[in-house]
Amino acid sequence: MPGPLFHVGASANCSHAGVISTISANARVLVSGMPVATLADTYLVAGCPFVIGPTPHPCVRVQWLVPATRVLVNGQPAILQTSTGICLGADQAPQGSPIIVTTQPRVIGT
Repeated sequence: MPGPLFHVGASANCSHAGVISTISANARVLVSGMPVATLADTYLVAGCPFVIGPTPHPCVRVQWLVPATRVLVNGQPAILQTSTGICLGADQAPQGSPIIVTTQPRVIGT
């Protein structure tokens, strides 16, 4: 499904309102002056308030499952605003889907 390219500095949250940060090794392909996010990048979650019973069980990272199919950045599929992923806890338990809030609006990929 087509959508704007996700990039470092764009806003994204876990389903519990934790903030997702993108750590990218890409320094060559930029949109809005920021590196485009790819499947190979690291996505960390900070500030997730999720609790199971009395025990905190926050989301700690994001694993993208459905990246772009036709857009590659340095040989890796790009992440789109419409991409599907899963937020994971420290024990790798799935805890919901990431929500991309804002991206740059000019470059669209599929």
